[in-house]
Amino acid sequence: MVIETVDVDTAVHVLTRAFADDPVARWLLPEERYGAWAARVFGRVVQASAEHGKLAVTAGGTAVAVWLRRPADGQAVEEEPLPPELARLATVQELTADRHPAGEPYLYLAFLGVVPGERGRGLGGDLLRHRLDRADAEDLPAYLEASSARSRELYLRYGFRDAGDPIPLPDGPVVRPMRRNPRP
Repeated sequence: MVIETVDVDTAVHVLTRAFADDPVARWLLPEERYGAWAARVFGRVVQASAEHGKLAVTAGGTAVAVWLRRPADGQAVEEEPLPPELARLATVQELTADRHPAGEPYLYLAFLGVVPGERGRGLGGDLLRHRLDRADAEDLPAYLEASSARSRELYLRYGFRDAGDPIPLPDGPVVRPMRRNPRP
């Protein structure tokens, strides 16, 4: 069961736990910085998602989907400059910018996370189905960057397709841009 929520603290806690073993998250925030910075990184985006009614958490509070609606001009919500400790996040944003849909509004899945021990139970799929049904009703495409082969496989099952070649991060893993067109 999916619950629309504005419980930012719960969502940030779930994402911090869920991404602790994610290859891209660990590249962005190596071990010595993860604990101190993960909540700040997730918190910024979770708050924006909650403010626009796009944040969803499963009933048990063990899975979170953070969606952002992007306008046709592709301009993100005004954000504060990133501190030097998050320079790699700026790198990811720069490397993926031209893969986002252009000239049309779309939904951006910033994060989908399920806490360890709850994975494989369909919680992420429930969250995807919930928002993608709404995207279809609104005739909106969806876009994301898969951070692992496992997450890419999940997204493929829900109609996403690769949006170009994978993007290698400097001295790090790859991200896989993906897009899903609305279904009639």
